[in-house]
Amino acid sequence: MGRVLNPVGSNSFVDLVTFREEDVFVDKTDFIAKMSASINKNKRMFALTRPRRFGKTVTAHMLLAYYSKAYAGKNIFDTLKISGSEYKDIYEKHLNKYDVIYIDMNSIRDRYNDYLGDEDLQVKGVSTLVDFLKYAIIKELKEKDDYACLLHNSKTIGKKSLQQALQAICEYTGERFILIMDEWDLVYREYRNDTQLQKDFIDLLRSLFKSDDGLACFALAYLTGILPIKKYNSQSALNGVKEYNMLRPVPYEEYFGFTEKDIAEIVRSPKCQLSRQELKEWYEGYKLNGKDIYNPNSVVSAVDDGICQSYWSGTSSNEEVARLINMDFDDVKKDILNLIEGAKVEFDSSNFQNDMVTIEDKNDVISLLVCLGYLGCSDIKGEKDLKLAYVPNHEIRRALTGIIRRQEWYERMDTIRRSENLLNAILDLDGTTAAALIQEVHNSPAVALLDYNDEESLTYCVMTGLLWSTLGKYVSHREDQTGKGRADLVYEPAIKGTNPLILIEFKYNDSAEDAIRQIKEKEYFKRYVGQYRNIILVGINYSARTKDHQCLIEKFE
Repeated sequence: MGRVLNPVGSNSFVDLVTFREEDVFVDKTDFIAKMSASINKNKRMFALTRPRRFGKTVTAHMLLAYYSKAYAGKNIFDTLKISGSEYKDIYEKHLNKYDVIYIDMNSIRDRYNDYLGDEDLQVKGVSTLVDFLKYAIIKELKEKDDYACLLHNSKTIGKKSLQQALQAICEYTGERFILIMDEWDLVYREYRNDTQLQKDFIDLLRSLFKSDDGLACFALAYLTGILPIKKYNSQSALNGVKEYNMLRPVPYEEYFGFTEKDIAEIVRSPKCQLSRQELKEWYEGYKLNGKDIYNPNSVVSAVDDGICQSYWSGTSSNEEVARLINMDFDDVKKDILNLIEGAKVEFDSSNFQNDMVTIEDKNDVISLLVCLGYLGCSDIKGEKDLKLAYVPNHEIRRALTGIIRRQEWYERMDTIRRSENLLNAILDLDGTTAAALIQEVHNSPAVALLDYNDEESLTYCVMTGLLWSTLGKYVSHREDQTGKGRADLVYEPAIKGTNPLILIEFKYNDSAEDAIRQIKEKEYFKRYVGQYRNIILVGINYSARTKDHQCLIEKFE
């Protein structure tokens, strides 16, 4: 047992099982059965890649605890889904029956950096991260008593030495290894400009997975990371690996995050004080093959804290998004603004090379943003590679908005100026200008996709128009209980005393005058009188006959 061969150190999955009565735990151990069905079959190499904080390591740790000889798996899995009658033929057949080579590329990189900093650790011929990876695996194989006698003469760290070592062990024992690699794509993300290191790394994986001798050493291989398998031209660098990612998740989409069924169970738990609708608005929206998928880390964090807020983290990935947007391929800046406002953008993922460097057009930018989790995507019926991108939820909208607002060009964009002009028109009680600007928003890509046929779509249109200008200044409430009823939309100043309170009532095929009259008759302002000296009443009507908006604005006296 070591750090690579059958490691038994910190295991996030085992911790979840151990403390499942205290923490949120969703049992997805049936995924083990999906992988076990391919053991020693022709197609037994898998790569399931997902964004950060989508449970990649937990799944890898689950497979490690199940397959590795170093674990007492019955203590972990006997009460979980995989032990049920549906999987009785698989469960004990593979439980803790394998030597597992578990490679956490983050840990390998950290150990390599320590290695470089200590001359006493350094070995001739080990000068790159890939050299060190091979060296670390062989070193642990040699330290295992069962294998030491086979490998004592294997001193070189040549390109084939790891494959030869594994092959010798398999021929001697008659058993195959299971390989699990977490953060497989680290070389392509952290060393993105080191093309030689990338080539050496992919050559290593090819030697393990592509050749008959290498493939014969593994009963199963499972890779996970953020980026899909790197392409060279249009071909995958690892043709024998079955790949599933955010662009093409089928048939494992339910294992990419929490499903609607999972969320229903979570909100029924007394540990959860949040509503299903709150979790949906904040963390759902990744629609994979028609299934609604939630960000699992964010859901767990929100339930633990008892509040829905943004848990989307990663300064480095935010910087990456800014870099991609600032390339401004095919006016992608405007597309991102439209996406944040609710539009959907068509893109073609067929030429995406699955890395962060070979970005040649807007299609590549959007494809990468989908893989990073900043956008969701849905298929276009009848099209293989054409998809529709969208911002999946409130958490991601906040993350993208924060990135956009820090860019130098932010205030120069027409969408931002229109939003500022709309807010200023309302504050100036200028209903004519406000109506004209709402008409522009209505004709924008974010709203044009809607069936504009009720007060709900009109509400969405105005919220879209005010999105950028109210950021940080106002907090919006829909259907807010006020006076003798519910106001359609309220913009409350984030800091009292800085801006007027805005009460908005919508009408469809009626009149703006009736909207203002309703605000007054039902006293929507009542709960706010005394809190705010300045209150603005806004009545907005849309006529389906004339296709025009009417806006009436008054200051509450």
